[in-house]
Amino acid sequence: MFLGIDLGTGSVKALLIDGSGRAVAEASRTYAVRSPVPGYAETAVEEWWTATVAAVRECCAGRGDDVQGIGLSGQAHGVVVLDKNDQPLRPAILWADQRATAQMDEILALPAEIRLPLANPVVTGMAGLSLMWLRDNEPATFAAIRRALSPKDWLRFAMTGEIATEPSDASMTLLYDIVAEQWSTALIQAIGIDPEILSPIVESSSVAGRLTTGRAEELGLRPGIPVAAGLSDTAACLFGMGQIEPGSTILQIGSGIQIMAVTDRIEPKLQPFYNSYRGIGRSLYVMAAMQNGGTVFEWARGVLGATWPEMYEGAFESGEGHGGVIFLPYAAGERAPLLDPDATAVWANMRLGCSRNQIIRSVFDGVAMAIRDSWDALKREGITAPHMLLAGGGSGDPRWRRLLADTIQVPLKPALDAGSATLGAAYLGGMAAGHWPQPANIPFAAATDPMILPRPVDGLDEDLAHFRGIYRGLKQSSRPTI
Repeated sequence: MFLGIDLGTGSVKALLIDGSGRAVAEASRTYAVRSPVPGYAETAVEEWWTATVAAVRECCAGRGDDVQGIGLSGQAHGVVVLDKNDQPLRPAILWADQRATAQMDEILALPAEIRLPLANPVVTGMAGLSLMWLRDNEPATFAAIRRALSPKDWLRFAMTGEIATEPSDASMTLLYDIVAEQWSTALIQAIGIDPEILSPIVESSSVAGRLTTGRAEELGLRPGIPVAAGLSDTAACLFGMGQIEPGSTILQIGSGIQIMAVTDRIEPKLQPFYNSYRGIGRSLYVMAAMQNGGTVFEWARGVLGATWPEMYEGAFESGEGHGGVIFLPYAAGERAPLLDPDATAVWANMRLGCSRNQIIRSVFDGVAMAIRDSWDALKREGITAPHMLLAGGGSGDPRWRRLLADTIQVPLKPALDAGSATLGAAYLGGMAAGHWPQPANIPFAAATDPMILPRPVDGLDEDLAHFRGIYRGLKQSSRPTI
């Protein structure tokens, strides 16, 4: 059997699969993301380990001796800094952290020849910017750093005592030259980071350490199990769903929203709205990352005082539609396609007689139109897809799926049970154990739900034009937007 562990933002998941790729058991545990200052996002790494032990012990109860390989995936962009004794110097700074805005300007001021090979937008939350923030604001901590690790690389280090990273996580740090496929020496030198704190880069499926005796005892496993280098969560999601060939595209709906498209080449640009990352092997993918998925639904639900059943009844069962109300869902700023951390949520076009149900429906429409906005922007970059796999915990309701297909105007293939980042991690465990020599040997699960074909929607073009026009008008105005 093979164990996959996915170290997410708010929880860790463990999945045990057998030699045919069939899920045998799973478990999860939550932990807190703390914000000691507004805009900060941190977690104490000791909480990750406690939660991982509990999840793995439950998942593998009575089967620990049968585990032959372990694979990892995890939240990207974050950074764990360790001292000379390999102890954490502070809580991990996570991808959602917004503190490094001043450091963005420093990167953006660098010469184009240094920035271009990064092939990614300069946005807060990436490890390179977080390290720069420590350099400028916690100099004693920065001076004591001997290792800087991504979250899942720290977890592997805790399990094996070995230091390494792999291309998918490295390409998400803003410290990686995606053209040369190595750390960007020019950038690292320009921003004053010691290259020795960065890990050697190995292949994602390679054995990057073996479970130590002490950690094996804690986890309820046997020592010496090979642990694969792993993948970032989005790369592991693509891998877990078997989407590794150019043209494969996933729309993932969760707390955030991602459109991920596997491509055969990357054309680096300065400050693109989309990300360009490495996946399994030598695969590449582009990703339009939107910050306002489940987070903005939760926010709007609280503002409107609505339960989830009331949200779905108001949006889809009442028959009222949005009544002309337009919602901009940018409660947490926005990345793709705006790259605007100052963007805000807005309800517009409300008049006397506007109902609560129409406002609720506008939330669903607004999130769907934001996805369409990113997809249209990706199409202008030459990205195409005959259909998208629809994944993520926020895509379960069939009425919401129908609205997404009709708004995006792309066929959607629901794939909630076809794979996940944790399954991708478990596949890596099988590869590290030698059970599957290559990805082509893996029996990827197929999506079995029927394709959702888009229908013509009266007024969709006008709604999209209003949606985009409201944002542009607010950007051009000096008045507060909310």
